[in-house]
Amino acid sequence: MAENFDVVVIGAGPGGYVAAIRAAQLKQKVAIVDKQWLGGVCLNVGCIPSKSLLKNAEVAHTLRERGKDFGFSFDNLKLDFGVAVKRSRQVSDRLVKGVGFLMKKNSITVFMGEAHLTNPNTVTVKDKDGKTTELNAKNIIVATGASVAIPGAWKVDGEKVLTYLEAILQERLPKSVVVIGAGAIGVEFSTVWRSYGVEVTIVEMLPRLLPLEDEEVSKELKKEFEKRGIKCFVGNKVESLETTESGVRVRVSAEGKETTLEAEQALVAIGFRPNSKGIGLEDVGVKVNERGFVEINEKMQTSVPSIYAIGDLTGKLLLAHVASAMGIVAAENIAGAETITLDYEMLPRATYCNPQVASFGLTEAQAKERGYNIKVGRFPFQPNGKALGMGDYAGFVKIVVDEKYGEILGAHMIGPEVTELLPELTLAHMMELTPHEIARNVHAHPTLSEVIMEAAHGAEGMPIHM
Repeated sequence: MAENFDVVVIGAGPGGYVAAIRAAQLKQKVAIVDKQWLGGVCLNVGCIPSKSLLKNAEVAHTLRERGKDFGFSFDNLKLDFGVAVKRSRQVSDRLVKGVGFLMKKNSITVFMGEAHLTNPNTVTVKDKDGKTTELNAKNIIVATGASVAIPGAWKVDGEKVLTYLEAILQERLPKSVVVIGAGAIGVEFSTVWRSYGVEVTIVEMLPRLLPLEDEEVSKELKKEFEKRGIKCFVGNKVESLETTESGVRVRVSAEGKETTLEAEQALVAIGFRPNSKGIGLEDVGVKVNERGFVEINEKMQTSVPSIYAIGDLTGKLLLAHVASAMGIVAAENIAGAETITLDYEMLPRATYCNPQVASFGLTEAQAKERGYNIKVGRFPFQPNGKALGMGDYAGFVKIVVDEKYGEILGAHMIGPEVTELLPELTLAHMMELTPHEIARNVHAHPTLSEVIMEAAHGAEGMPIHM
């Protein structure tokens, strides 16, 4: 027997469950389907538990490396990484239960099982017992996310060669790790492991860490990583990855020079591929590009008008908060409600390594390539009273501005809690404010946010404390 809905959402991650809630708020009858868990990768084994581990890592680093600065000393310091992992699971479980509560609160029907599109208005769901339920929908939102990309020659065994999934769940600390890939996952796990004293080597094929960030930010991060004892092999291609009796052997090469790295474990963090196969998308006529990402318009609509796609599946910007924003826009378009058009280039990007990295918009190099005459406001954390008091003052804030109109083209930050400072700048851009308005906005003292104010003054040619 079929069940009828206005909207069926496939995938209950940050894009899917948010889309379901917004659709329900707009008086739609909604169902959501997921084959594994509410909250998706992010809440269960991704962005949420990893931030819990990073907090433990921050404390561990302070106790191990900075104790004397703060007047602490220990005869026999013991760090239990297993407790950190258990705490991360508790944090994750709490939020997952919260999503379940929100589904009930908004009268959203939850189906756990594998979803398959059989036509543009029908989804079949097979549960763990093999029972099939047919869901009819006026509109369908697909939010199935992405999975780790792994070269065919590399064999992930979960013991010696890991992806983020095994890494975030393992309760033991390896003695040494080779991290392959210096994107967000690579640098965040490098931060966690090194904070506990693990020997970490990070390998990146492109010329710098966080290669999509501003070049100055990448340079600063490499400097701070190396200060912590993390070995950075940038511009190095992985020629082979193999397991040995004691761990792994990774051969890398750069400019004809080959280096062999050995460690207890290797983390593969080179990127993601969309979960677009096996759910019937192409069978019902949804257009998918050569890389497997689903093509959408500004309404999040696919080539089939009744089917929408959001989040990592579309390849726009593979971040949880972007998926959530896309989900809201999709639900509003379906309901005919007032909505917005997302400019993906101007959406916030955050990486929670130490020091943290946050940015949006154009880098300095990109702005120049596009023909802008620019001015740059830049201010370091080192003279900031709050940062000095925290004992955490590496990094800077950098604002890229169009010289002609004063438009903020982008901002790039590395330093303490910069992921929390970013919204002031993205809001300023959205409301078409210039550095002048940011500089004139009185910032409380002492706060880290004063560095943004000083960078804005700097863009105007008049920094106060430099």
